Amino acid sequence: MNIVSKERPLTHYTWGEGCDGWNLVDAAGLSVKMERMPPHTAERPHLHRQSRQFFFILKGAAVFETEEGRVLVAAQQGLEIRPGLKHRILNEGNSDLEFILCSQPSTAGDRVEE
Repeated sequence: MNIVSKERPLTHYTWGEGCDGWNLVDAAGLSVKMERMPPHTAERPHLHRQSRQFFFILKGAAVFETEEGRVLVAAQQGLEIRPGLKHRILNEGNSDLEFILCSQPSTAGDRVEE
């Protein structure tokens, strides 16, 4: 058994506009990541055909844009994104946004850019 953390992840990666990610669980059936978005950054709209995702906000506040509208998710709150729902996450605040992202199954090869 391996203990993982932000300081000891399986892997570290960068994405988007200066965003960081840490793989904590990286298996075909389940992915768990911790991610950080600097102020005033956003990802591109996309969807996942198979993967169900759950975002849990640790620090800051996230804005999610989906086909169903916009929603603000504060620290210590979470939001589930069902497969097939076009979405993106934005950090419209003035401080870093940090969150845990769980995907089942993994999103590897399952991201469709919109």
